[in-house]
Order: sequence, then C-alpha cells, then structure tokens
Amino acid sequence: MFNTILVPLDGSQLADCVLPHVVAIARPFDAEITLLRILEKNHVGTSAQLFDLLNWQINKTRAALYLDKIQELLQKSNIRVQTEVLEGLIAEGITGYAQTQRMKLIILSSHGRHGLTQWGISSIAQKIILSAQTSLLIVRAHQYVGRVDELTEEPVYQRILVPLDGSQRAENVLPIITQLANFYKSQIHLVQVVQTPEMARQMPPVSEDIELSNRVVERNREEAERYLEQLKSRSYLEGITIQTHLIASDNAAVALHQLAEQEQVDLVALSAHGYSGNHQWPYGSMVNNFIMYGRVSLLIVQDLPSRQEPTSPELLSNERAER
Repeated sequence: MFNTILVPLDGSQLADCVLPHVVAIARPFDAEITLLRILEKNHVGTSAQLFDLLNWQINKTRAALYLDKIQELLQKSNIRVQTEVLEGLIAEGITGYAQTQRMKLIILSSHGRHGLTQWGISSIAQKIILSAQTSLLIVRAHQYVGRVDELTEEPVYQRILVPLDGSQRAENVLPIITQLANFYKSQIHLVQVVQTPEMARQMPPVSEDIELSNRVVERNREEAERYLEQLKSRSYLEGITIQTHLIASDNAAVALHQLAEQEQVDLVALSAHGYSGNHQWPYGSMVNNFIMYGRVSLLIVQDLPSRQEPTSPELLSNERAER
C-alpha cells in the first residue's frame, strides 16, 4: 500500500505540521520516507552565474542541514528516512519526483512558507494536488501552531470519516483505512448521503412531483441501509469500532462537512472517484469540495493508474550530475 511516502518541505513551520502525520502513516505501513526540498531555480545572466552558483551551494547546505534535523527527529520514532535536495520549479519538481520514484503517497501541508491565506490551500499545494498521479494526504496547516520539535506517541487518528456512495470505486479507500484503524484502534464512521432529486421546474413542484421525489429518496434510503449493513459484516472490518450514518439531504457536501464537525473526526478519507467519477479528471466533485473547504486532514486514495512516466526532469539530472 503506502510503502514509500514523499514529504515535501520548505523549511517553514507551517510545512513542518505534517510531521506527526508522517509518523502516524509510516508506522502501520512500515513505510520508507523521503524528505524532499526543492530550491527554486534562479534565471540569471552570464555575469551573475558565479554568484548564483555560490548562492545555490549556500542554500543547498542550509536545506540539507534542515532535512538532516527532521530526519533525526523521525528516526527517533523508528522511521526509515532518506533526504533529497534538488533545484527546479517547486510544484513540478515534487510531482515529477513522486512519479519517477514511484511514490505511493505524498503527505503535503495545505500552506507553507508564504503563510496562511483565506483559501483552503495555497497555490503551490493546489498545483501539486492537481498534477499528482498518486494518493495524497493533505494536512491543514491552520490546525497547528509553532514548530514541531518532538513527536509524541499519541495516536493522530482516533475518529476517521469515510464517505461512501455504494460504488466499488468509493470502497477503494477501505483497505487502507482498515489498516490504520487496526493499528490505532480508531473508530471508523461510514456515511452515505441520500440526496433529494433535483426538480428542474420554473414553477413550484406539484404533489405528483413531490410524491415521486419522496419515492426515489425512500428507495435509495432502503438500498443504502442494506449496503451499510453489508459493509459492517465484512470480515476485514471485524474487531473495528464502526458507526454508520445514513443522511438524507439536498446537499451531500454540506451534510458531510456538518457530520465531520459533529463527530470531531481527525481524518476524512475518500477515494479520488466515486460512482459518477470521470477518469478524465483527477478527482470527483466531492473530493474537490473537501480539498478546498475541508477543515481536517484529508486522505485521497487515487484509484486511477499512473499515466506514462515522463522523461527524467531536468532538476533530477542536474542535481545527480553534481554528486
């Protein structure tokens, strides 16, 4: 599953907020962590090349020392860690490295050295999320204050919310969440939202329309009840504390956000696509909603196969040529 994990860092306190989650994910999956720092490439003229090379070496040394400190911190928790310092475009460098090195998961802070914004994620994080071809764990930086100088043994994920829609694609997340829950004795909240059918009418719906809508909702509710009960009886979920939630709502996203807040969940876990997901886009509409508006950590399990690997990025070949 998540045996190799990429952790991009930029030296900021906001980016460091991912570290407790790195430990929390690495332990149950016995994963090897790669800490990656991308130094932005400067475009300079010939007369400034010597100064630029010196500046690069200084920044590279600082970045390496920073990653070494994080590596030492993680190794105290018995996590296998390696580090990489590369030069190039940040978002492209991170996703390119993840693809060429066949990383199974990227753990990413919602915000980094440019600070918190009114948006749910920073522009750099958005670029990485939209172009990554692997699973992602997005950690909300606003939940953390100060630098992480030590990692506690307390479990990070006590309550996990798993929205489902009855499709096998949406269930793609369950084996991973089961492994997490078994390791941490977490409580899993399985939820399905039955939406009220949209009535495209210029005039208010008549009694026949309302009756038809109610029949559809009731039929879908019955099916959802059977589905959730069948899930609870599956052998791989035995021994895990599970709560099921069946909600009827006009707006599934609003209902799920409200449930996450009500149950005080630590993690929302979604497959990248569900029943109506289209493979032309990296994520379905519900996942996109949680990326932008979610307030807790979000695990997105990518169900699409990776596209053809690109040629090795320039940032990789340049760096390795210097070694």
